[in-house]
Parts: sequence; C-alpha cells; structure tokens
Amino acid sequence: MELEQVVHSPEAQRQLYKRSLIVVIMSQVFGGAGLAAGVTVGALIAKEMLGGETYAGVPAALFTLGSALAAFLVGRISQRSGRRYGLSIGFIAGGIGAIGVILAAALGSVWLLFVSLFIYGAGTSTNLQARYAGTDLANEKQRATAISIAMVSTTFGAVAGPNLVTPMGDVALVLGIPALAGPFILAAVAYLLAGFTFLLFLSPDPFLVAKAIAAEQEKLVQQKSKNEDHLVQSTTSRVGVLAGASVLILTHFVMVAVMTMTPVHMQNHGSGLSAVGMIIGFHIAAMYLPSLGTGVLVDKLGRTLMVIASGVTLSIAGLLAAFAPGESFFWLAMALILLGLGWNFGLISGTAIIIDSTDMKTRAKTQGTVDVWVALSGTAGSLLSGVIVAYSSYAVLGFVGTYLSLLLIPLIIWVHVKGKSKQFAEVI
Repeated sequence: MELEQVVHSPEAQRQLYKRSLIVVIMSQVFGGAGLAAGVTVGALIAKEMLGGETYAGVPAALFTLGSALAAFLVGRISQRSGRRYGLSIGFIAGGIGAIGVILAAALGSVWLLFVSLFIYGAGTSTNLQARYAGTDLANEKQRATAISIAMVSTTFGAVAGPNLVTPMGDVALVLGIPALAGPFILAAVAYLLAGFTFLLFLSPDPFLVAKAIAAEQEKLVQQKSKNEDHLVQSTTSRVGVLAGASVLILTHFVMVAVMTMTPVHMQNHGSGLSAVGMIIGFHIAAMYLPSLGTGVLVDKLGRTLMVIASGVTLSIAGLLAAFAPGESFFWLAMALILLGLGWNFGLISGTAIIIDSTDMKTRAKTQGTVDVWVALSGTAGSLLSGVIVAYSSYAVLGFVGTYLSLLLIPLIIWVHVKGKSKQFAEVI
C-alpha cells in the first residue's frame, strides 16, 4: 500500500489506523518486558559490582538521563522521518544498551556498566513515546482510546518481566555470566523485537500519512483563504501544549515521589519484602490496567474533567499516604492504588491535550520535548522525595503530593476558560 494511495483513500486510512494499533500492541508487549526486566535488577547489579549501597541508585539516574536524551532524539527523528524509524532506532538502542550491561557484568567493568545503562534508558523513553504511534490517524474522539490501548499492552510485558527474573538468572548461569545479568538478556531480546516490529510492520508510516493529509488540507485552506483574502492561522495552541505538559510533569512527579519512598517507609515500620512487593505490584497494576476505561472516559467526558479527576485522585492518595499507619498494609495499598490510578488519568488526558494542541508540522518534535521534561520530573521526584523524608517525614511528603496534585484543578480550569484557541477549548 503506497503512501499516496492512503492519503487519498479514507477507507485505506481506517485500515492503516487499525493495523498501526496492532503493531503498537505487539511492540508494547515486548517493550514492557524489556523495561521491567532490566529495572528490576539494575540497582542490584550496581550494588554487587561496586560492593556497597552507596551507588545503588546510580542505575535509576542513568536510566532517566538516557531516557531524557532519547526522548528528545526520538521526537526529532520521528518528526523528520516518521514513527517507524524514530521508534525502531530508540528500541534497538535500548537493546544494544542491555547487551552492554550483560558484557559489563561478565567482564566486571563498572564504566561499561554505567555507559550501557545510559544507552539502555533509550528503551524506557521509546516505550513511553510509542503511545503516540497509534494516534496519528485517530480522530479527536479516538485519540485517548488509542493511547490507552498502548498502555494496556505495556502491562502484559511489564508483569511478565519481573516474574522471569529467576528463570533468566538460571539461563545466565548456564551461559557463564552472573545471574543478575539474566534479566538483561530478556531486555535485550525484548527491545530488539520491539524495534524490529516497528521497522518491519509500521509501513506506510501513519505519521507520514497524517503529515501528507495535513499538507493537502492546508493547500485547500490556503487556496480558500487566498480567494477570500484572509490569513491562515496556525492550529498549534501554545496554551494547550503548556497545559498538557504541566499535567504530565506534575502527575509524574507526584507519582514517582510517593512511590519511591513508600517501600522505605514500610520497611522502617517492620514490613517484609513480600508485603512491599505486593503493594508495588498493586500500584503498577493501577497505573496501566485501567487504561482502556480511562481512554473512553477522556474521549467521552473530555480532557478537563479527567484532569480534575486526576488531581482529586492523586490528592486523596497523598492524604492517605500521610495519615496511614506505617505498618498498615491495607491503607498504604489503597494509597498506592489511588496514586497509580491518578497518574493514569493524568497521563492519558495530558497526552490527549498535547495531541489536540499541535499540528503535524511540530507534533512529534513537541511530544519528544515534553517527554524529556516528564523524564526529568521523575528524576526530581525520586531525588527530592528522599530529601523531604530525611529532613521531615513520609507524612510531609504525602502532604506535598496532595498540594501539587490540587494545583492541577485551577490550572486546567484556567486553560479551559482562557484558552486562546476556540477549537482547543471545545476539545478539552
């Protein structure tokens, strides 16, 4: 199917939209496995190779920095050459990074480990940016649903990855490398499969098709405007982009901050690793599994209402975390479940707002730039949460999360009322 043929055929566009979603689903299952398997043992490898806990947090920082850089580059490549090349390059880079981690563990090279972990972070951001690939040919009432389909698909790999840590450790021992490097074998295979899935099957590229359609429509509008002697205005809303980015950054910061310190808080109050693991498992499930329902709600009820729902849900999670006894499994589980659900509401509604607020000339580039800030907000949330708890308490962290979450409500209401673009105001 040629690109020109799709551009001039609404039926071919519908078929490509459905096929693109299938490709995204396949790649996200692989990508989720690559993400979860490596992150599960990254800190443990650093601790084992460095002989202490001082630098055990370095892998998370390297993942995030590599993720931020990759988000920027993948966005630029996608804008210029399409999702197919941008996403496949990002995932393949993540796979190469995972292979580097395996070699570093086998050789005992700390510097190779750090460099490889940085490159491995490309898979993390690419996995997140892949949620956009199914939206390029979606109409305004399908976009949030398309995003949610990608997120639900990630869940399958993200759940399977950690459960394969022990079997992959056995595989690593058979191959004569440290057991902790085993999950990175899975990560390498998973990321490479995700990359080649996009490279081989995402053709024609839905983003390039959408750009071509937009160019055709712009020609018609310019001709009409020339005949009617008035100017054509840009369809990009800076207010909308700022609003969507703010929603993504704030929700991600709050989620990462509270999630990061909850295991420490629980262990300080006598909880075992099994209890901590169960609560984090509930949290991750709440982050991704409700996505299909959330996507439908965002499309049906509108972006504004769901951003408000995100702020309310996250604020309740913060209050529960602040007031829950440290030894209470039930109340901390409820806090982390609501934390994941609020993040889910914010991510899908914020992403939809950014898509609504951009045109095809800048959309992929803008998406990549926003994801850079989202990644950096996660780093800030992780680092600052430790400082807040160290100098005050976990309860104060919960109150800070509640305060920041409530800021989403006046923000999105202001944007809805003051939005400069009538089209954008109607959408959200």
